[in-house]
Amino acid sequence: MATRSPRDIERLAAKTRPSAITPQQAADDEIASAISVALPVLVSLLALLLMLGVALVLAAAFPNVGAIMTAALLGEKTFWYLTRASAFVSYGLIWWSMALGLAITNRMARAWPGGPTVSDLHEYASLLGLFFAAIHALSLLGDHYIGYGLMEILLPFTSTAYRPFEVGLGQIAFYLMLPVIFTFYVRRWIGGRAWRTIHYLSFGLFGLALAHGIWSGTDTGATWAQLVYAASGISLVALTYYRIQVTQKSARRQAA
Repeated sequence: MATRSPRDIERLAAKTRPSAITPQQAADDEIASAISVALPVLVSLLALLLMLGVALVLAAAFPNVGAIMTAALLGEKTFWYLTRASAFVSYGLIWWSMALGLAITNRMARAWPGGPTVSDLHEYASLLGLFFAAIHALSLLGDHYIGYGLMEILLPFTSTAYRPFEVGLGQIAFYLMLPVIFTFYVRRWIGGRAWRTIHYLSFGLFGLALAHGIWSGTDTGATWAQLVYAASGISLVALTYYRIQVTQKSARRQAA
């Protein structure tokens, strides 16, 4: 069996030894990582701005576009049906995101579908909830029964046509979603403690969304809507209690 000289061994080691990362490569990797983090946020913001821009252009160029579209589709209640449907879709997605976030500590959730998958679903449900909340708000511009204006949609508690306080609660909930979702993409820079603190806003925004739906929703009197609100609220209270118990148990175990 042929033996290798020390020089051959050194050459082989040089080939298999991982190459050192240069400062330029490290900077490029950091830029690529920042782009991958910021891209979903930018796409979401651009989508919202595009929806807002389209609404403004249509409102300016075709003052009667809402009446024309509703007459062509389902009559005068088209946008009314759209805003009601998108409201419940958004609310359901917000609840689902909250439930997933609280269930990450559950052993069954970590076993299936797995911690990373639950975390991804938690993030994407939040983004979709924000998207449908924007549809819920902007579709009110096409409903001429109440006659919302753009500033009444954007500024909380400025609506005088219909329950300004109750509607304002929903607007505040929408704006609270923005920093919570943004923290998904900046956690590595702001740290776990700041990320967790901002994420606590989720409880407030869900409570505001629930109050907004109950007090201002025209479907609140329906049995199915009452069941949705009751089931979602009770389930999140139960999951929150479970999360607190798991956290306290873990803290006692570490202190022992």
